[in-house]
Amino acid sequence: MLKTILSISGKPGLFKLVSHGKNMLIVESLTDKKRVPAYAKDKVISLGDIAIYTDEAEVPLHEVLTSVKNKENGAKVSINTSTAKPEELRTYFAEILPSFDRDRVYPSDIKKLLSWYNILIGAGITDFTPEEPAEEAKEEAK
Repeated sequence: MLKTILSISGKPGLFKLVSHGKNMLIVESLTDKKRVPAYAKDKVISLGDIAIYTDEAEVPLHEVLTSVKNKENGAKVSINTSTAKPEELRTYFAEILPSFDRDRVYPSDIKKLLSWYNILIGAGITDFTPEEPAEEAKEEAK
């Protein structure tokens, strides 16, 4: 599911990929459902391609979002990201991902991740596990 959820630099919030045309994507905001174009010049990244640095390796975003969901019992985050101090954000994040790299994961990254989580929960997206491509599923079925 996270492969079709996009973050576009310069535009607040998250977007769902609806369609694509020549030199642009058609995306729909998860918050207000408005459809807008995202052009080739826009920096667009799929949430399925994001990982968080840890002391050992990188952890895919879907695992971190699932950990947040388990901690919050499927509700929005209990910490106020707009008023939380950097140390509060780090302490909260350490409960979710104890081995996160404190030198490379900044408080602004934690804020963004938690706000993305709130947007996803608000949009009714609660399953963060990646979907297997249809071809892989067919191979396993054989």
